[in-house]
Amino acid sequence: MPSGNPPAKTGSIAAPSTPPSPTPIMPAKAAPLLVRPPARRDMRRGPTAADAIHRDLRAEIVSLKRKPGEPIAEKQIAEAYGVSRTPVREAVLRLADEGLIEIFPQSGTFVARIPLGALPEAGVIRKVLERATVRFAAERASRSQIAALRACLEHQREVDAVGDADGFHQADEAFHAQITEMAGYPGFWGIIQQAKVQLDRCRRLTLPVPGRMRTVIAEHEAIVEAIAGHDPDRAEQSLVRHLDNLQITVDDVRNAAPLYFSGSLTADMAALDGAS
Repeated sequence: MPSGNPPAKTGSIAAPSTPPSPTPIMPAKAAPLLVRPPARRDMRRGPTAADAIHRDLRAEIVSLKRKPGEPIAEKQIAEAYGVSRTPVREAVLRLADEGLIEIFPQSGTFVARIPLGALPEAGVIRKVLERATVRFAAERASRSQIAALRACLEHQREVDAVGDADGFHQADEAFHAQITEMAGYPGFWGIIQQAKVQLDRCRRLTLPVPGRMRTVIAEHEAIVEAIAGHDPDRAEQSLVRHLDNLQITVDDVRNAAPLYFSGSLTADMAALDGAS
């Protein structure tokens, strides 16, 4: 394990350990956010060990259970799954390609920091696609679909009441995914998820902020009421306000936990308004 400065405390969020600085064998920056289809595989077989490890590690990184700068011990992971290091290495390389892991020669493998330069592009992709889907949802939503969306909103209130940030994140994802289904374009959600993975890590930092989950619920309520009223313009406006407010909160947590981030905003975050 490489030597480095001891972790520093940053506000109420634990700062990560400082990773080494040699040139990684995989790019230190996040992979370009070009929307591309998932790799083809033989659908006759089930998930491989590498698939399962990739899925679990990815979820742990996005949820911040594995924090930026934290080392990845491939041997321990292999032992935990009862497999050789080969599928672990395959999963790690896939995560490195997604910009979630960095590999440093003769030093180690670490959870990548959140690349600030990738956030504007991710935000634009998400906003463009979700603006389209929320308009279609408002035009096409059936009574049963609206009832299901209200039920999803009620579940968000329940997990907020017990302070379950993990459960809230999942309920939030389900809410937005459900809107794409109501719109008739469920495939859009997979594209959005791929593009916004670094934004999701920021979102997880915002959830412990006092009152944040209640704010999100109120914004979701406005979206639901607009969809229920079959008002595409109001639905779009409510969604844009919701996504823009997320950026304001991200700025706050970036200042509170600077060691979780890398690089700089190469494009002004106001570029998000270019999609407005």
